[in-house]
Amino acid sequence: MWGGCAFREGFRMAVVEVSGLRKSYGDRTVVDGVSFGVEEGEIFGILGPNGAGKTTTVECVEGLRVPDGGKVRVAGLDPVADRAEVSQLLGAQLQESELQGKLTVREALELYAAFYPRPADWRVLAERLGLNEHLDRRFGQLSGGQKQRLFIALALVGNPRVVVLDELTTGLDPRARRETWEIVEDIRRQGVTVLLVTHFMEEAQRLCDRIAVIDKGRITALDTPRGLISRTAGATVMSFTPSAPVDLEGVPQLVSVEEQEGRITLRGTDETVTAVLSLLARQRITALQLRVTDATLDDAFLDLTGAAK
Repeated sequence: MWGGCAFREGFRMAVVEVSGLRKSYGDRTVVDGVSFGVEEGEIFGILGPNGAGKTTTVECVEGLRVPDGGKVRVAGLDPVADRAEVSQLLGAQLQESELQGKLTVREALELYAAFYPRPADWRVLAERLGLNEHLDRRFGQLSGGQKQRLFIALALVGNPRVVVLDELTTGLDPRARRETWEIVEDIRRQGVTVLLVTHFMEEAQRLCDRIAVIDKGRITALDTPRGLISRTAGATVMSFTPSAPVDLEGVPQLVSVEEQEGRITLRGTDETVTAVLSLLARQRITALQLRVTDATLDDAFLDLTGAAK
């Protein structure tokens, strides 16, 4: 068991509460009235463009920064006023972390375990995270992926109830990234609540139960991945290569049309797809290599943050 609180199906309570959070640096407001709650046993994602205020928000949750206004609670405790207590129930993998280059993996795990009265068995963590073969390697000799795995282990060695993972898979190759996703899912199955900051849409779509999208210091949307996608203009994507030129003027709910090398990609709704298929049938045009898919979290993100404009 990595976490001190096992997840019980059907039982949910807010273990992290953020209300009206504000933080400025000089005259620049970075976090402007952010509010959300993270339920026990969920993976809660925070998405946003670079500089949106994501890391500052979670650093306030971790107690690493003092808010200018609002309230933050972790299991009912103030991360600043009750820092000693919060540090015993919250683990964190920071966006940027380093260890002394000569420290071995074994020494780092033993050192961090010594900080807690009831730590997890670091040997079990090392085995699960694929670090057993590297226990006697120095930190400076580790690859980027191995360092990330070590930082996950260090975030979990205190047997936390909540773990914050900030840009967890940045710099990892696709295989290492997917293996890390499996580890995050395993963490949740062990009863740990996960607060995940990421800019990888595929990562958020696969892992998160709910996602808060932060842009310019404010939450612009908070929903499940599917719920965010359903808000997207053009939530249904249709692509095909017509056997003859086709005029799509007047098709209902049509949001956009692109044509590249004879292949048409359009965005709209299910009604749009039905209308296009009927139009092609009437004009005796065949839709070659027809594909109909849902929009992705990428599409939703671009809509919600205005990045597509």
